Amino acid sequence: MHVLTLTTNADAPFMTQQLAALEERGVSGTTISVAGEVDADTDRSPTDYVRTVPRVIRAARNGYDLIHAHYGLTAPMALAQLRQPVVLSLWGSDVHGPAAPVSRLSAPFCDAVVVMSEGMRTALGRECTVIPDGVDLEKFRPEPQDRAKKRVGWDDNADAYEVLFPYSPARGVKNYPRAERVVTVVDNLLERPVRLRTVYGVDHDAVSDYMNAADALLLTSDSEGSPNSVKEALACNLPVVALDVGDVRERLAGVAPSHVATSDEELIRGLLDVLERGERSNGREAAREVSIDRTADRLLAVYERVAGTTSEPEAGGETRHAEGAAGRLE
Repeated sequence: MHVLTLTTNADAPFMTQQLAALEERGVSGTTISVAGEVDADTDRSPTDYVRTVPRVIRAARNGYDLIHAHYGLTAPMALAQLRQPVVLSLWGSDVHGPAAPVSRLSAPFCDAVVVMSEGMRTALGRECTVIPDGVDLEKFRPEPQDRAKKRVGWDDNADAYEVLFPYSPARGVKNYPRAERVVTVVDNLLERPVRLRTVYGVDHDAVSDYMNAADALLLTSDSEGSPNSVKEALACNLPVVALDVGDVRERLAGVAPSHVATSDEELIRGLLDVLERGERSNGREAAREVSIDRTADRLLAVYERVAGTTSEPEAGGETRHAEGAAGRLE
C-alpha cells in the first residue's frame, strides 16, 4: 500500500514510530510536512498551510492509495485534491482547541476519521475509530532507578523526590504553573525535598531514562487526546498523577500506585500518596494494550478498508470511501 502522509511535524517521535511500524507491515509512501519553521513553543501561520496545498495536489497525482492527514488543520489541504481517499487523524487540541471548527467542518468529507479517545469521539459528535498512539515497549521499559538517576545526572541529591513534568513549560495548554503550585505544596508537606523536573529539549531516545529516574509523572494539562507521556510512563512502571483529561482515566484503570484527579487538592493528595509509598507501578501490563504493534495493526485495518472501498465499517467505526468521495465531489 502506498500512502501520502501530511503532518505538522514529520520529526515528532510518535510520527516516526508509527511510520516505521507501518513500513514493517508493507506500507510505503511519502511524508509532507506543513511549510514553515516552528519549534515546540510556536505554531505555524495560516499562510504556511496555504503554501503547502499546491505541493499536496501535485503529490496526489503519484499513484497513492490514500492520503493520511494528521491534525485537523491539515485536512483541508488533503481534501483539496479529488483523486484519493482521505484518512484524518485528530490529536486532541484540534478537537478541543482553536482548530476544532476546522476539524468539525472537514471530518464529514473524509473517508475515515481516527481519534485517540472515546472522549474525543463524543466531542466530535460523529462516527470515527478510536486508536490511541502506540508506545514503543522496547524503548520504554523498566530499569533500576539508581542507574537511571546516574545517567540523567539526578544523583546529586539522593534524598530528593523527583517529579517529572513531561512537556515544555512554555506550552500553555500543558499548564506548567499548575504543576509548580502542586509540587510547591507537596514539598512543604513532606520532610524530603520535592523537585519538579522537565524533559524539555531532551532527545526522545533518552526520555525513558528520565521516566525510570523519576518518582512520579505529573500531568496537569487543560486538555489532551491520548497523552503519549502517560503511556510511556506506564511502560516504565512510573506512577502517574494526572488530571482527568483525554483517555487518562481509561489508561490508568487498575494501575497502582497512580491517581486521576479533577482538582488541585486531588492532585496534591495523589502526589503525596505516590511519593510516600515509594513504589513503582504495575503499569507495564496496561501499556501492552497500546503498544506500537497493536495500534499499527489497527491503523492498517483502517487503511485497507478505505483503500478497498467495499468493506463495511466496524461498529462505531469510520465512514466508507464511497460516501466520503461523494461528499468531496458535491
